[in-house]
Amino acid sequence: MEFFSRLSSLLIEFKDVLLVSTWQTLYVTLTTTFIAYLIGIPMGILVVVTAPNSIRPNAPVHQALSSVINVGRSVPFIILLVAILPLTRMIMQTSIGPNAMIVPLTVSAIPFVARLIEQSIVEVEGGLIELGQAMGATSFQIIFKILLPESLPSIIRGISITIISLINYYAMAGAVGGGGLGDLAIRYGYYRRQPDIMWVTIILLILIVELFQRLGGTIAAKVDKRNIQ
Repeated sequence: MEFFSRLSSLLIEFKDVLLVSTWQTLYVTLTTTFIAYLIGIPMGILVVVTAPNSIRPNAPVHQALSSVINVGRSVPFIILLVAILPLTRMIMQTSIGPNAMIVPLTVSAIPFVARLIEQSIVEVEGGLIELGQAMGATSFQIIFKILLPESLPSIIRGISITIISLINYYAMAGAVGGGGLGDLAIRYGYYRRQPDIMWVTIILLILIVELFQRLGGTIAAKVDKRNIQ
């Protein structure tokens, strides 16, 4: 009871700063996810359709995109964050704060998303593609009427995975003045020696992650044709 009493008093005392930090976390992660999918979806599709024995084989394009994705996924986020500070300043006119963190988070998320899209599409049953080709479907029709609709449940689950990963990355960005709940935990929990605030931010992060995990799973289950009796 004492723990919950202390937790309630902290929520009341730090209500405003907790609300701002939570909003920053949601704003940055959702904005980054949106931008990353705008770029990552076409990249993932191109990697699949240009692969050997695919509908539009193109070895140079396939190898180039695969290499870019592999390199992007190989760089740890905290190193990438520092490495592209000049790019962040050029785009956002600052290198600290929530808006600035969208740049490195997006750069980090794009190859991750592209690989998720690739994995989702390659899971589509090959017989459906062959059927579409036998019926005279164009490459465009195969992509948008077979591959993407059939892989939609997996793509939706990938979105929730992306959001959760970005929440974790953004929390790390709090160490360099990125804002959000990570920044709040470091400023109050570490520098000001208030561990209770750190535990509150951890609980909030867990709740946000659980929310998106359940939401993604529920939506994916509803659009999955295999669940329709």
